[in-house]
Amino acid sequence: MSAPERPVPPEPADDPFGGSSAARGGPAADPLDRLGALGSSWKWVLGSSLATLVFGILMLVWPDKTLHLVAVLIGLYLLVAGVFRFVAAFAGSHEAGERAAGLLAAVVYVVAGVLCLRGPQLTITVLALVIGMVWLASGMLGAYAAVANRALPHRGLAFALALLGIVAGIVVLCLPIESAVALTRLLGLWLILLGLAEAAAAFALRSALRH
Repeated sequence: MSAPERPVPPEPADDPFGGSSAARGGPAADPLDRLGALGSSWKWVLGSSLATLVFGILMLVWPDKTLHLVAVLIGLYLLVAGVFRFVAAFAGSHEAGERAAGLLAAVVYVVAGVLCLRGPQLTITVLALVIGMVWLASGMLGAYAAVANRALPHRGLAFALALLGIVAGIVVLCLPIESAVALTRLLGLWLILLGLAEAAAAFALRSALRH
């Protein structure tokens, strides 16, 4: 008498994105959770700092500092920064108010970037006003998020970075800027400073996650 055949367990269904769902944590994987994991990564923060440094260096070394070029560089920087801040808004276990502040900062960056790209006829004063208001608003929102979220592993550094953005916004708004060359030099120096501060925050986050 032969032994009864054992039922063969069904193989996990293939995912439309490739691979089985079990291999990637099951069907409960949430796109918001994936955004949160990406935004919580120190590599994502480091990527944001590198992007800021690249635009800062471009503004300093580009030989043809015309008003149209300044508007395009500022617009591209604001769009890229908005994308990074949008993803970062979903990082960690943010409360609704903190996440709303992060998303609002991302929207401010994107809208300002679109305005700069669609309005090459903007004057130096308007461009300085746009970038100054963006840095000031995002810095205030970042400071609020750092104060409200006590679970941040690099809370003090995040607050200092927000204060640096506030100071940058005030400086750009208050200084009389009369030429594209002066504006690009000022913005280039501030972007490099902000990029270095973001890089320090990224490595501080890496250290905190390892411990």
